[in-house]
Amino acid sequence: MTLRILLLGTSLTLLAACQGQSQNPYSAQSLPMPPAPAAAAQTFDRSGYPAAARDYGRYHSWAWQAGQLPSGAGWADSAQIAEMLTDSLDQQGLRPAQQGAKPDLLVSGNVRMERRQVQDYDRSGAYYGNSPYGNTYGMGGSVPMRRTYEQNVLIVNLQLTEAASGQSIWSDSAESISVDDQAERSKLLRKTIQQALSSYPPN
Repeated sequence: MTLRILLLGTSLTLLAACQGQSQNPYSAQSLPMPPAPAAAAQTFDRSGYPAAARDYGRYHSWAWQAGQLPSGAGWADSAQIAEMLTDSLDQQGLRPAQQGAKPDLLVSGNVRMERRQVQDYDRSGAYYGNSPYGNTYGMGGSVPMRRTYEQNVLIVNLQLTEAASGQSIWSDSAESISVDDQAERSKLLRKTIQQALSSYPPN
């Protein structure tokens, strides 16, 4: 027992001596921050800020994109569509650019007719029973009846591009179920163009 205690004491003495002689190879150092680049004071980082809201009030004039009128749709030629679109743009405070003047906006659009298949459901049923003493007894049921038919849909697509930057600033579309009467269809076209432009300027 004495020998074990002696050996343990000797080991602890040697361990303490080794720790006293060893040195920590790492030392704390405090270095100054490197100076900022000379251009940092003149550089503004916009990535941390939201983009400024677009001022649509500064747009007043327009011209056709690439000088081309909106594409027609068979029963409505380009000139007729252009006239209706010009009137609708005027209601939004946008005027055609004067001859030789640079427009604020470039206008493009197209009108097309699309034939779609529509499904509708009717529910029909029957009731069986009698009503003795004013109480109703019986049973009933209904079965959905599916009807499939086709209809013509008038579709108007419009786009406004900033002339200075070439950036699209607004686009929208509208559609209406077409009619067979030519005069009524022209009224419907004008109404659909106005509906497409109703979202300009965006809120």
